[in-house]
Amino acid sequence: APAAMVYILYKFFQSLPRELEEAAFIDGAGRWRIFFTLVLPLSKPSLSAVGIFTFIASWNNFLWPYMVTNNPDLMTMPNGIATVQNAFGIVWPQLMAGGLIAGLPLIVVFVFFQSQIVRGVAHTGLAGQ
Repeated sequence: APAAMVYILYKFFQSLPRELEEAAFIDGAGRWRIFFTLVLPLSKPSLSAVGIFTFIASWNNFLWPYMVTNNPDLMTMPNGIATVQNAFGIVWPQLMAGGLIAGLPLIVVFVFFQSQIVRGVAHTGLAGQ
């Protein structure tokens, strides 16, 4: 996931016209002012999309928490769901309830931030690829 986020930001910053930065420099703005008043506000859609994708990736993280913790109190939701079984097999009602509880925050985040996700990906030129 981090490589995809770097690619999204790389494509966005590559798509910024060099003339905007040059015009601000000619107007007397320094490098930091150009960054904070020009580049950063323009990159809000891409940064918000990267933030949302990073949240989703960390929420769904399975392998690293599975390797470093064996305490049930410290497990993430996917790890807790994977361990829902007893001597007779998988307890399906608890598994389905855990899956629903684990999926609800992702659905809420997607519903509330759908326009930022679409805008951020559309600004990078990744739409349709």
